[in-house]
Amino acid sequence: MSLRKYLTSKVFFAQMLFAMGVVGALAFLFFNSLNYITNHGQEIAIPDLSKLSVEQADEKLSDISLDYIILDTVDYNPDFPKLTIVDQEPKPGSKVKAGRKVYIKINAETFTMVAVPDLIEKTYRQAVPTLKAAGLQEGTITYKPYLGKDMVLEMSINGKRIKAGEKVLKSSKVDLVLGDGKVVFDDTMLDSTAVDSTDIPPIVETPADE
Repeated sequence: MSLRKYLTSKVFFAQMLFAMGVVGALAFLFFNSLNYITNHGQEIAIPDLSKLSVEQADEKLSDISLDYIILDTVDYNPDFPKLTIVDQEPKPGSKVKAGRKVYIKINAETFTMVAVPDLIEKTYRQAVPTLKAAGLQEGTITYKPYLGKDMVLEMSINGKRIKAGEKVLKSSKVDLVLGDGKVVFDDTMLDSTAVDSTDIPPIVETPADE
């Protein structure tokens, strides 16, 4: 049989249809197996790891085929137990595939130490933002007689006097003693100390030598 007759024969067309069917079946099997391998449509919801220890988070993530990486230890947050998770990425409820890594941040064991800023002879309005910038909090405010109103005279923590530059725990409350501005100049004080002119001995003139 010549090539021309073969290409136009029923046998050729039957073989072509068979070959196309085989290719189609292989393509179908390939794409379905690809979906299975990549867990298509089988997404996992990220659990909330907040306030869990690393060990607890590891167990919880392992049960759903997820892993984790510790990014950092952040400043101590009193709202969370020490050495527990305070932040995570992806966030709780996010949909991911099995094997995805969850990035977590751990709460420090305690507050870090910070230096007390120099607030002496600064006004109250200057002192408060300076305290906050240093990571400290405003504590109890008391007053005592002093000419400069609202000027910082003393600093203390838990009743103990502190000086600028001392290291204290971050977020500590610093108590301030301010001037009340009620000390004024009293003219009677000057009068009481004035010298009475009658108490001044008379000046005796010594006659000049002739």
